Amino acid sequence: MPLSSPLLNVEGSKAMPEPSKAKLHRWESIPKEHLSEKLDRRMITGDRMMIAHIYLQKGCVVPRHKHHNEQITYVLQGALRFTLGAEGEQQIDVRAGEVLHIPGNLPHGAEALEDTLDVDIFDPPRQDWLDGTDQYLRQK
Repeated sequence: MPLSSPLLNVEGSKAMPEPSKAKLHRWESIPKEHLSEKLDRRMITGDRMMIAHIYLQKGCVVPRHKHHNEQITYVLQGALRFTLGAEGEQQIDVRAGEVLHIPGNLPHGAEALEDTLDVDIFDPPRQDWLDGTDQYLRQK
C-alpha cells in the first residue's frame, strides 16, 4: 500500500481519525424562530440528533402529523395534551417534569393546556425543520 493513503501515517500503520470537537450552546443566544401566533422554537443539531426548545402559548395546537424520526418530549413548564394514533385514539397529558417517548411513524398532535416550554429530542434530526418545509407548524 502506498504511504500516501489517507488511513496510513508516515510509518505505514493505520492512523486514527481526528476526534470531533465539542461545542457549547446557550439557549438564550439562539434566536427564537417564530412559527405561528402561539408557537416559537430554538434548535440545536448534531450529526445524528436534534434538540429543540418549543414555546407554546395556551391553546396552541400542533396538528396531527407523523415522521420517521424517533421523538422524546420533556415538558419543563406547563402541560401538553397529546393525541396519538391514526384516529387520535390515545390521549396522554404530559406535565412539567414528565417525558413522552413517541416512536417513529406514530401519528400524533398536541395542544398546550397551559403556556408551555418543552424540550424535543429527535433521532435523526428533522430535515423538514432544518429546510423550512414543516408547513403543518407554520399556521399564520
